[in-house]
Parts: sequence; structure tokens; C-alpha cells
Amino acid sequence: MTESQQTLVLWDIDRTLLYVGDIDRQVYRETFAEVIGRPAQHLPARGTGTTMPLAIRALLLDNGVPEADLPELLRRMVELLPKRLATHMEDLRNEGFLMPGAVAALRAVHAQEDLVPTAVTGNLKESALLKLSAFNLDGYLDTEVGGFASDDDHRPALVAIAQKRAQAKYGSVFTCGNTVIIGDSLEDVRTGLEGGASVIGVTSGKTTRDELAAAGADVVIEGLEDTAQVLATIFSLTSGPTGE
Repeated sequence: MTESQQTLVLWDIDRTLLYVGDIDRQVYRETFAEVIGRPAQHLPARGTGTTMPLAIRALLLDNGVPEADLPELLRRMVELLPKRLATHMEDLRNEGFLMPGAVAALRAVHAQEDLVPTAVTGNLKESALLKLSAFNLDGYLDTEVGGFASDDDHRPALVAIAQKRAQAKYGSVFTCGNTVIIGDSLEDVRTGLEGGASVIGVTSGKTTRDELAAAGADVVIEGLEDTAQVLATIFSLTSGPTGE
């Protein structure tokens, strides 16, 4: 297999592959109360794709925590957040759900020898692995080569991190020409544009087709149910069979 035949597929997680309802916000509430000692009055906005460290920073500031105290409190909350999420595994399974077509799309991408599927997400790695595991999706992604908010809180930087990890493991050089992001938010689009990847926008989240397109997504699809469309779109944006 030549280098040009391999494509790195970077999956977003929340609202692209699965939805966990109010559980993330409940975990923010619990973590804030445990670290700060009082309830949070304001919670992070839903569905923005912002990395968890930046969301936690905003959570602290929006709830009156002095900026001088941020570094230590942010560190403690980032450390605690996945531990709190781990206590909600049954809730994830019972209250969360898979996005339509997610399993079939993941399976189809995973089955292609020339595609390397992983995750680039605003979740901390430990949180991402818990969510994927709760829905039995971890087997479809090589999370060893992904990019997570625990690597860098600037989401576009995660593309290069994933590319370097994938190159080290698979021996191919991954660039914008053979890297594609699949995600639902404006932050996914920005991650691709600034980080160096083509972007497939999916209208499964809070962002509309027009908003995704206007932000710069290369292609926008309605969902993941049509696995042939998902594969064809990936290959059309890279050096795969229909994009050569």
C-alpha cells in the first residue's frame, strides 16, 4: 500500500456519532460543586464543540471564580471530570443514544483497508473512551492515533497531533490532502480549516446545512444513514478510489 492510498478519517463524537443528553452537563454540575463547594448557576452552552478545558474555564469564570484561581481549579476539574463521568456509565447507555447510521458508517469506514479511522474531539481522552465504550463503538476507531482535548485545548491543533501519531503507527504521511474530518459543529469546520483537513459537515447536531457550508465545510450531508454516500464523500475529498 502506497502512502497516497491511505486516508486519515477523524470522527467527531458528540452529536455526530452519539448523543448523551444532559449527562455531560450533570457531570459539569457535580465536578463544579465538588471542587468549588457550591452549585454552578451557569453551565456551558450545548453542542458548540468547544474543548472541555475551555468549556470548564468558561464555567468557572461565568460562575464568579476569580481569574487568579483558574489554573489550579481548572487542573483539578479536568482531572476529576472523567472520574465523575465514569460513575454515569449506566446513564450513558440508558439516556444517551446513537445517531442514526453511526454504527453502519463506522463499520463501513473501518472495513476499508485504505482508511485509518480515529477521533478528533473536544472531549478529554478518558471521557471520549468512556462514551465510545458505553455504546460499543471503540472497536471501530484507532484511538491510539486520535487527537483529544487532553492533548491540547486548541481544537485545530488536534489535527496535526493525530496526523503525527498516525504517521508513526502506519508509516504514511498524512496531510490536508489525505485527512478528512466528519463532524456536526462549526468548531469541527474550524478545526479542519485551521488544522489542515477536509471537512464533511453532518447536520445531526445544532448547526444547519447552510451554517456548515457558510463556515467552509467542503461537503455537507444530512446524516450517516447512507454509508455509500459517506464513503464516496470521503474518497471524493482525498486520494481514494473516486478521488484520484
